[in-house]
Amino acid sequence: MASVAATPARTPNGPGPGEASASFPTVASVPGPQEPEEEGEEEPAEIHLCVLWNSGYLGIAYYDTSDSTIHFMPDAPDHESLKLLQRVLDEIDPRSVVTSAKQDENMTRFLGKLASQEHREPKRPEIIFLPSVDFGLEISKQRLLSGNYSFIPDSMTTTEKILFLSSIIPFDCLLMVRALGGLLKFLGRRRIGVELEEYNVSVPILGFKKFVLTNLVSIDQDTYSVLQIFKSESHPSVYKVASGLKEGLSLFGILNRCRCKWGEKLLRLWFTRPTQDLGELNSRLDVIQFFLLPQNLDMAQMLHRLLGHIKNVPLILKRMKLSHTKVSDWQVLYKTVYSALGLRDACRSLPQSIQLFRDIAQEFSDDLHHIASLIGKVVDFEGSLAENRFTVLPNIDPEIDEKKRRLMGLPSFLTEVARKELENLDSRIPSCSVIYIPLIGFLLSIPRLPSMVETSDFEIEGLDFMFLSEEKLHYRSARTKELDALLGDLHCDIRDQETLLMHQLQCQVLARAAVLTRVLDLASRLDVLLALASAARDYGYSRPRYSPQLLGVRIQNGRHPLMELCARTFVPNSAECGGDIGRVKVITGPNSSGKSIYLKQVGLITFMALVGSFVPAEEAEIGAVDAIFTRIHSCESISLGLSTFMIDLNQVAKAVNNATERSLVLVDEFGKGTNTVDGLALLAAVIRHWLALGPTCPHVFVATNFLSLVHLQLLPQGPLVQYLTMETCEDGDDLVFFYQVCEGVARASHASHTATQAGLPEKLIARGKQVSDLIRSGKPIKPVQELLKEKQMENCQTLVDKFLKLDLEDPSLDLDIFMSQEVLPAATTIL
Repeated sequence: MASVAATPARTPNGPGPGEASASFPTVASVPGPQEPEEEGEEEPAEIHLCVLWNSGYLGIAYYDTSDSTIHFMPDAPDHESLKLLQRVLDEIDPRSVVTSAKQDENMTRFLGKLASQEHREPKRPEIIFLPSVDFGLEISKQRLLSGNYSFIPDSMTTTEKILFLSSIIPFDCLLMVRALGGLLKFLGRRRIGVELEEYNVSVPILGFKKFVLTNLVSIDQDTYSVLQIFKSESHPSVYKVASGLKEGLSLFGILNRCRCKWGEKLLRLWFTRPTQDLGELNSRLDVIQFFLLPQNLDMAQMLHRLLGHIKNVPLILKRMKLSHTKVSDWQVLYKTVYSALGLRDACRSLPQSIQLFRDIAQEFSDDLHHIASLIGKVVDFEGSLAENRFTVLPNIDPEIDEKKRRLMGLPSFLTEVARKELENLDSRIPSCSVIYIPLIGFLLSIPRLPSMVETSDFEIEGLDFMFLSEEKLHYRSARTKELDALLGDLHCDIRDQETLLMHQLQCQVLARAAVLTRVLDLASRLDVLLALASAARDYGYSRPRYSPQLLGVRIQNGRHPLMELCARTFVPNSAECGGDIGRVKVITGPNSSGKSIYLKQVGLITFMALVGSFVPAEEAEIGAVDAIFTRIHSCESISLGLSTFMIDLNQVAKAVNNATERSLVLVDEFGKGTNTVDGLALLAAVIRHWLALGPTCPHVFVATNFLSLVHLQLLPQGPLVQYLTMETCEDGDDLVFFYQVCEGVARASHASHTATQAGLPEKLIARGKQVSDLIRSGKPIKPVQELLKEKQMENCQTLVDKFLKLDLEDPSLDLDIFMSQEVLPAATTIL
């Protein structure tokens, strides 16, 4: 309970408002009395998707709780198997899928299959059916136009609002408009994010954004896993084992040097959406190349420092919309806007020929300066932190200043009032004080005397008893009543007026929410490109080239971006799969010679180029690649209920059914999970299928230890097939690996050498060689005589030991049973 007290004997210092500069500081440092608190525990982001399917077209819209934004995708054609919808689901991983209860057979079958995917991680989405009337075109338009959006000024007329929304939302995409209407109905019914608020508080919507899938490269989750693009591991902290995950050794892990959360989020988004848009890719590379120039290193470091102060603006705007703003939010927003102005000033000095610098210089408007100036001149950061509520600086509102001066002068004034009250009290009362309690007012407080036992003893003439607290009696006197009438409830009045000012300030900020959202978009983009430039500088990456006419990739002296960080020395290798020659490359070589690393290296370099990053190679030319398929590691899962070989077959089937002449397919050791002959036959059949496609054959890299594939000539001869091997050299009994790819076919798998390295006993390895030679020569395999003799001697010794343990004088001993159960069975293994 806050209070201001005064006693005749002692006058405490009254609280005074903290001092903070109202002027706008320079860009050299970020102001603030102290580092702001963290934005607080964020709720897990959820995505709620609404989808409609009609006459071969999809209408899609979804709501993202992380930034309170609705994303929409214009009507797009889709196959009856709804592959496009599946791709959208894989990318955004929605918490719920909303659709109309009236659906055709294709959508019903798709949703039934989606609902039955119990293995889906982290869990399958909730399927929600709404009445078809909720998706009506006219009612959906009305919901859109009547919505309460903070980014639309209240001063706009209905016609202006319609024109404004029409500039953002393509109302000619009828399915999408109906999906948006159904999504708004669902949000209003479920009250997503505002479940505990008053019913008149609507779900916050801070913007509409277009969601596009065009020009994206198709990559499935298995490929992301086996190439180690992402790799989540359990957090080492015991406090985060249940919920916390950290990024392990992965491509994302080594390239993620972003300073703000939204930069990291955008980098992850780029990784999940590799693109074929050459204009977008080259614009990313231009920024990276600029920051790699030695003279721009200082500028890159300065921008990186400023980006560290770009915080979670959408969360703050959402709290403002709901009037839940915290004290720390104002400091975070001030530093974010202030840093954005620093980014703008820095980018204005950079070449405007680069699109990103030009966008930041132009779109970081004077609205940012207005927001920063308002917050800096109005908000008392020190006072707000001290009182844990919003307070304003002096000279903002004369009425508030006057009331604060009264409140500050109360201690000395109340001391004088208490002295006068003491003169009129009974002489047995040693002291008294006049205190001020918010919402109650001014009270006279006196200590409880020993004679005051019953409630009736508390009555004092001329005073109205109020309550007893901590052995202190509190009364209203004539003077305290006069103080209530004269000064009123100062504390609450000040708080109410400051809350009103905060609301006005919030409205000013929300009216400029569009520029803040744009700040976040451009700042996160700059953060990602600075992170990629930093990694390229440290690891010696080079800029790739893009050739739309080239179907495939050409890599000169490429390196595996993760393996080169773990190995003492790394041998680079080249790869070329462009044109009509060598579209299918069959790679053989001993175990542990580097075949799998070579395949992953080609896939990772191609992937990095398709997200707009520099690549670990001397040169790289990337053609029109529309998908990357892999069959490298078996992603086993008990929940799938499939055998390892079945999972391998599913991965290969996905490549066979979907790969085009522009796809890259990486296959490693396919067929080893079953009978050798059957596995070899399947591998040969798959490769022959691709070769039969001729010019439309995808670019395939196959690593295998099935040397019979070549020796038995199971593949047709022609220019489409190229045989490669990993170069090795035999030095006596040792095998030397050069880890260099060259043309040719391996003569042997050298499995015995690998077994020796693994530490298997020499006897086992020697026996393995012997059996292998017998199989190759077609001779029968006989048991080893020495092993048979050793086994016979062991059995004889065991039988003799049992005889010696017999007690022939034991009357209960039955020799017939002993002979039938012990001797005769042992004789068959001895003789």
